Amino acid sequence: MSVLILGSGVVGTTIAYYLAKAGHEVTVLDRQSGPALETSFANAGEVSPGYSAPWAGPGVPLKAIKWLLMHHSPLVIKPMLDPAMWMWGLQMLRNCTEARYRVNKSRMVRLAQYSRDCMQELRADTGIRYDERTQGTLQLFRTQKQLDAIGKDIEILKQYGVPYQVLDRAGYLQYEPALCHVQEKFVGALRLPGDETGDCFKFTQGMCELAKQHGARFLFNQTIQEICRTGDRVVEVRTDGGHYSADHYVLALGSYSTSMLKPLQIDIPVYPVKGFSITVPITDSAMAPESTIMDETHKVAVTRLGDRIRVGGTAQLSGYDLTLNSGPRRTLEFVVKDLFPHGGDVAKAEFWTGLRPMTPDGTPILGETRYRNLLLSTGHGTLGWTMAAGTGRVMADLLAGKQPDIDIQGLTVARYGQ
Repeated sequence: MSVLILGSGVVGTTIAYYLAKAGHEVTVLDRQSGPALETSFANAGEVSPGYSAPWAGPGVPLKAIKWLLMHHSPLVIKPMLDPAMWMWGLQMLRNCTEARYRVNKSRMVRLAQYSRDCMQELRADTGIRYDERTQGTLQLFRTQKQLDAIGKDIEILKQYGVPYQVLDRAGYLQYEPALCHVQEKFVGALRLPGDETGDCFKFTQGMCELAKQHGARFLFNQTIQEICRTGDRVVEVRTDGGHYSADHYVLALGSYSTSMLKPLQIDIPVYPVKGFSITVPITDSAMAPESTIMDETHKVAVTRLGDRIRVGGTAQLSGYDLTLNSGPRRTLEFVVKDLFPHGGDVAKAEFWTGLRPMTPDGTPILGETRYRNLLLSTGHGTLGWTMAAGTGRVMADLLAGKQPDIDIQGLTVARYGQ
């Protein structure tokens, strides 16, 4: 069976690996000069099934107002006359109920936990290396109110057997000793020992090479112009470099999936939420993080990647704008200096931005469409790498006509009435 994959981010490339390994004839198209050069390039570095949760939840609208008023705000909204942005925002508000939060989080954790297992198996089978660490993540709380509010999340973690620890100051210092210099700033933490960290760009580059070893073909510098259809089948994809056809097609274009699907009369609520990161060289290893710390107040993750510190966060609603704004950079610099003031040289930080493909309910969109040979794999939001391995396995099973190892009900476009 021949399969054409659109997009070579971490999700598309991982799908290519699983399909090529299964013996399919795989071709991947991407407009960049190599894999993982857009949203997967410099993300926060987390593989965090335990931290998988929708942004939409009870109390979030009020929190959003408070965030917008903060000096170092985790949320930025650029006023725009963009109907898609406002419609997406209204849909997100409708998901800010207790009942929908529980349903959405359970769907996300289901895929993320499965993906974590697939990642461990993948690492054991291939020996792939990507500055990985398997020391868990630490969610830090600056106020007792934040710590007291984790009860609902813990219920779902228990439901899915996700290990966790609620820690006081002495407890979290056992795992992140460099925080001893700022321990008075935090009242406690939630530790997720099953979470992992690493460099998503290195991982995706490695997956690309592994996929090639199984026969996959990657065609770069190919800007996709049109997906052509006849009846209920896709027949061709046209790019500025040629026309390509296959038996089956997988669309994994992240935030750009929405516009590519509109001519096919498939309307998905995936909208770009801009994120930022800085990568800081470590100057004192003992004063740097051991794994990943999530500052709950500022929604910023600080992750150790080999001899670097990756600091990622901020959610900006501004369409497809990729301008590097100074405000988010100041927030990222503030957090890393506040937590690890002697760990790295912020003056030498590399600044980056990317577009997270977000759905209003937080859950990705996988699987079949109204076209018999077109499958979707998009809308992973901030959890593209966390869910990539599991997504690859699911998509390979679907294309082989097999029942995936997990229930994908609620993960397909059908939940939007399509």
